[in-house]
This record gives sequence, structure tokens and C-alpha cells, in this order.
Amino acid sequence: MADRVPAGLVVVDKPAGWTSHDVVARVRRLAGTRKVGHAGTLDPMATGVLVLGVEAATRLLTFVVGADKDYAATIRLGVVTTTDDAEGEVLARAGAELPLPGLADAVARLTGPIDQVPSTVSAIKVDGRRAYARARAGEVVELAARRVTVDRLLVRDVRAASDEGTPVVDVDVEVTCSSGTYVRALARDLGSDLGTGGHLTALRRTRVGGYGLDVARSLDELAQELALLPLADAARATLASREVDAEQARELTFGRRIPISVEGPVGTRERPVAAFAPDGTLVALVADEQGRSRPVIVFASPDDAP
Repeated sequence: MADRVPAGLVVVDKPAGWTSHDVVARVRRLAGTRKVGHAGTLDPMATGVLVLGVEAATRLLTFVVGADKDYAATIRLGVVTTTDDAEGEVLARAGAELPLPGLADAVARLTGPIDQVPSTVSAIKVDGRRAYARARAGEVVELAARRVTVDRLLVRDVRAASDEGTPVVDVDVEVTCSSGTYVRALARDLGSDLGTGGHLTALRRTRVGGYGLDVARSLDELAQELALLPLADAARATLASREVDAEQARELTFGRRIPISVEGPVGTRERPVAAFAPDGTLVALVADEQGRSRPVIVFASPDDAP
């Protein structure tokens, strides 16, 4: 087992066929600690950016999860599945053929703020149980629509294809969307709008917040060297930051409020500001209330303060 590593983020290029939990388990072994978590589940068929936190950096993950995301995906029009992706059983084969004159308008209707019903096979909890667990147990699952934002739904290619003899149309798209958006549901709704039905056949997440494929590493690469973004750098990449003086840093380590003495970004409990000591140590995440900064999460101990 590898020596225990310091706190930080690991950005993985998840391979197909692996669950997010599988990736966490592998990194736990590589890092020599069980304190590893991930920010935002990727389905087994999906590949791409999966952000993991190690040790104290797991406390940053809640803010990574809320970041917007980029995807590259392929939508197959003409076939409907139980899971809205290629892993499900086929429910209907209406087929689809080119040209698709309504495609541009249908894409436009799925762009911007939309009310999206998540896929039935999703990780959303219904009365304490995951929707996918209820669906696989044979229960009828009805999920409420949620407001999400699709900032970009760009069609890159449209081509004719065949699915077990059924003529279909494959549409390659790029998506930029808010947290909580299901690309599988976009595929389902695009097919429904066009009257053909549709499902997702490929999905690659290319960015989560400030972390893209350029900094992601494969599991094989991580086995050779566990590339870790240090805690302080991870906080700067995830949240707005503010510098505090030595006395203020020490007060924060005790969990005490400090005056807001410098101009800068406003911190809230939902989106706090990372406070750094003069030597660059990440001291705490702070929220601003009534002219004072209150520590929401404290990372440094009094002994660490300059």
C-alpha cells in the first residue's frame, strides 16, 4: 500500500464500465486512506472527468458538485430504452430517418432554463431510497420536474445509422449545463419532441467547474503517480479567495468570527470564500454576515497559524 498522501483533489479520467464507487475504491488503495469521496456520479457507460477528494479535501467536494459541467454525447433518435441510455432494455423502435427538419427547433426548446424530469434510473432519493433501486425492484417511480439550465446544446454531427435493423439517426452534441442536469433526459426529451423517441449511446464528461480533461489522469497513470492537487490550490480553483493577516488567521482556527477588513468576494454558506494566511496556508472557508466573516469549515489548527 502506498504511503498516506496529504489532502488534495484527484481528477480522474474515468473509464467506461467503471462505477464512480469503483474509482473511489481504487484511489483509496492508491492513497492508503479510506477518506476519499467523489463529486458527482458518472454512470458506468460514461467516461471523463470525475473529481475526487482525499482526506480533508473531501470537505470541498460539496462545492465542486454544484459547478457547471461540459459533456460530449451521442443521442440515438428512433429507439426508446428503459434507462434513457444504451444500457437499458428497448421499449420501442419507432425509427428515424434524415432529414430531420424539426431538429434545430427541438434543440432550441431544450436550451436555457428548462423544467426537466430526471431519468427514472437516477440517484435521486424517493422516500429515502434511490430512484434506480426502486425502479429495478419493479416499482413505478414518478419523479418531479426540476429547474435546470442548459447553457449550450450544440449539434456537432447528424448521420444515419442502424440499430438492429431499425433505421435511426445519431446526433453528436456538446452540452454545457448546470449541476443536476441529466444528459440522458435531454436525449429522451429530444426524441419525444421529434416523435421518434431517443436515448443516449455515448457520454463523456469533459469538464467539472475549473477541472477539465487537460488535468485528468487515467487510473493507470495514477497507479504510477498519484497526481494530487494540493488542498490550498484545490480551494483556489474551486472557490473565490481572500487573504487574511496572521492575527485573523489565528482567530479563524479557533472558529471565531473576524471583521471583514478587505474588499473582495462575498462569501455565503452555500458558496463561501476560501481564507488564506500570509504564508499561503488554507485556514478556513468563511461566510460573511453583518460585517464579519464566520468560519464555515476550518482546515488549519492554531498550531498551523503563522
